[in-house]
Amino acid sequence: MAISEGKIYPRTGDAQTVYLKSVVKKAGIEVGDYTMYNDFMRDPRDFEKNNVLYHYPVNGDRLKIGRFCSVACGAKFLFASANHTMRSLSTYPFPIFFEEWGLDAADIADAWDNRGDIVIGSDVWIGFEAVILGGVTVGDGAVIGARAVVTKDVPPYTIVGGVPAKPIRKRFSDEVISRLLKLQWWNGPEERIRKNLAAIQSGRIAELE
Repeated sequence: MAISEGKIYPRTGDAQTVYLKSVVKKAGIEVGDYTMYNDFMRDPRDFEKNNVLYHYPVNGDRLKIGRFCSVACGAKFLFASANHTMRSLSTYPFPIFFEEWGLDAADIADAWDNRGDIVIGSDVWIGFEAVILGGVTVGDGAVIGARAVVTKDVPPYTIVGGVPAKPIRKRFSDEVISRLLKLQWWNGPEERIRKNLAAIQSGRIAELE
């Protein structure tokens, strides 16, 4: 069992930082061990309410976040119901108001375009007030810049920023990225990670292989 299991606050006296896995209860949200969220403006325990938006069971879409991710204050995950349909001649969400317009309540999801799950890999850093849209996959080790709006998939170990977010650079060479993706240190036993922290923090990948 990971030491983060059931533990809410990673640091003594710091009520602004939480382990997300311990505070997320909603079906359709899955968070890996040690992934943390910091919020200095609101209670970080309200992550589901304040940061996972337009996420309704009728859509069946999911938010999946891997292990050892760092999610900064105000980052948002914007799901399908925020996307008024573009298939109609009008963007007005008539199906939501089915009683007013005599429509079938079962067709309520026709009001928006469902783009699918949001999938965040492991060891991802999501910057201050970044927004990630439905259907986006962010690869392991990626970095999302502050206030970026991510509309497309982000490759592993790639730094993106801007509106809409675009690649800025890769964190490492293709050869090192390939080795890291094969290694997946974040999935190793806690004891092994603890033993190799110095190598991880200083970039000595050979010591992990």
